[in-house]
Amino acid sequence: MITIENLFKSYGSTQILKGISTSFDIGQVACIIGPSGSGKSTFLRCINGLEEFETGVIRIDGRPVEPRSKSINMLRADVGMVFQRFNLFPHRTAIENVIEGPIYVKGESRIEATERGMALLADVGLKGHEHKRPAALSGGQQQRVAIARALAMKPSAILFDEPTSALDPELVGEVLEVMKSVAKSGMTMLVVTHEIQFAREVSDTVIFIDGGNIIEKGKPSDVLLTPQQPRTQEFLRRVRH
Repeated sequence: MITIENLFKSYGSTQILKGISTSFDIGQVACIIGPSGSGKSTFLRCINGLEEFETGVIRIDGRPVEPRSKSINMLRADVGMVFQRFNLFPHRTAIENVIEGPIYVKGESRIEATERGMALLADVGLKGHEHKRPAALSGGQQQRVAIARALAMKPSAILFDEPTSALDPELVGEVLEVMKSVAKSGMTMLVVTHEIQFAREVSDTVIFIDGGNIIEKGKPSDVLLTPQQPRTQEFLRRVRH
């Protein structure tokens, strides 16, 4: 479903991604791990066209990702994004945040969008919180609103950019449980995460990125339990410690 060929990305003279090539199948759950500053989030943002890249080709369902093209908004509507910092509209309620995209991007009626939005909020454990603004919600609740918002667009894939990194430790579990439920539904998911246990339990594939390169890719049991590359071994040893 998603293919990346020879992807390069720099910020000024600093090269962030150094020729990454990989692919992801429909319904695949892939967790992307690696040290801070390794290029994981930049990689994800390039896939959704939020970052321009110098060279390389990204295709989603055969459509090229071209950040400057008029078609990029249609592509983004089909590929959801969940951010570290939630990115909710602070002046709108949970349900208003969820129905914004379906109404104004996909042209759904307010009645249809609201009915589906209320059901999605219930699915992520927020029944009774639909009319609260983000400031009245915990960080974990806000992130669950963000997940419901992404699902409301009926995407073919969702990209998660370290969705639990901004949460207090006691709130991480509730968000991961929602993500596990989304994964079980068959959604294609790319997840940048530091939650190694989540990657082991949920993912079909784990990718270890370091220094802008894919160092190792494979089944969770292979990459996380018996990594072949010394750099992967060192990273996991430090994480576990």
